[in-house]
Amino acid sequence: MISEPELDGGTGFEVAETLTEERQPKPPRPPRARRPWLWALGGAVLASAVWGGGLFAFRSTAEPGLDLRGYGPADDLCGTVELKALAGVLGKKSEDGSAPGLDDPAVYETSCSITFGPPESGYSIALSYTLHKVTDPEPEFAPRAKYYQVVTPIEGLGEQAFFDSRGDQGGELRVLDGQAELSMSIYENHNVDPDGKPIQQTKPIDLTGIDVPMTQDMMAVMAALKK
Repeated sequence: MISEPELDGGTGFEVAETLTEERQPKPPRPPRARRPWLWALGGAVLASAVWGGGLFAFRSTAEPGLDLRGYGPADDLCGTVELKALAGVLGKKSEDGSAPGLDDPAVYETSCSITFGPPESGYSIALSYTLHKVTDPEPEFAPRAKYYQVVTPIEGLGEQAFFDSRGDQGGELRVLDGQAELSMSIYENHNVDPDGKPIQQTKPIDLTGIDVPMTQDMMAVMAALKK
């Protein structure tokens, strides 16, 4: 019969031999040399990103683009508008005509004229429209109006508007609305008969307060140019 070791007075399991020599640690590995070109490359990428971001921010600030507020070209300016308010004062429209225009990436410009009443003795309206696509016309607008003696302010029309009355001979209205600059002039036609004698108007028209219908029609013109 096999007995348990401790019951027979045996020594039990043998104890493992104790190591008398301590294991010497391995010497530390020398540090790996850093590759300078990786740091240079990282710096170049960072600098490029910063420069690119700065350039984008600069372009976003320096070139925001001009807001034309819906204004566009008008191939037939006088055909686009009706001038109903002025027709109620000056009579029925009898004829109109357009001058050669300018269509350039920097500026668009066109003009036309409309005659009310008899062509030989009625009144004519000269209408001009300039759309500045690059430069800001605001700093020059008021000085130019003053130069042409159009100095009476008209409130509620565009950003700035000035009017000049010329009595029974007509008047002039100038308007600035963002990048759009418009003018409307009314003047009496002076023609002569075959003998060279001036043709007089058969019915003189009182132009007192003509700035009111001119303002009404100018608002209609501006609305039509935005379509």
